[in-house]
Amino acid sequence: MQHRFQIAISAGLLAALWAGVADVFQLVTWIGFLGCSTFFAQTKSGVKGMLMAMTTNLSGVFWGWLIIAGSTFFGSPIISYALTGIVTSIMCLQASHKRLAFIPGAFIGCCITFAMNADIAAIVPPLVMGAALGYCMSLLTEQLIALTQNRQNISSPVTSVNDNAAKEL
Repeated sequence: MQHRFQIAISAGLLAALWAGVADVFQLVTWIGFLGCSTFFAQTKSGVKGMLMAMTTNLSGVFWGWLIIAGSTFFGSPIISYALTGIVTSIMCLQASHKRLAFIPGAFIGCCITFAMNADIAAIVPPLVMGAALGYCMSLLTEQLIALTQNRQNISSPVTSVNDNAAKEL
């Protein structure tokens, strides 16, 4: 990891900002961090990566809600187990659609839904904001890398063509 310092600065600053925003607006902080983690865990970058994180996480929220609602409706542990298995299979199969191709994102959203007892209003805002947080961290990191590279170019001594030729001999 060549740019560890820039990543650390970006992640630290924006994590602190997120923690403050979440506190002020009474959002569940850890959900936002899971949305952010999903952004970094999947393979796409930029806006496409942010959208992949959001869609897979939100699909998992839906599937988790469906398991909870179905289990409550039927009231049978056996039905609940079967529903969990069926929905788990569907979460894996949905990955054949390119916008839902990151299976762990769906599982993260589903697990959050279980942990929050399907409180969708408490889940969705910080989860979506978390994916945006990850995207912002990547943008800030890129800017910090560019800034430090520009500073290194300015501070390194200029060598002439002849100096470089002499080094090769």
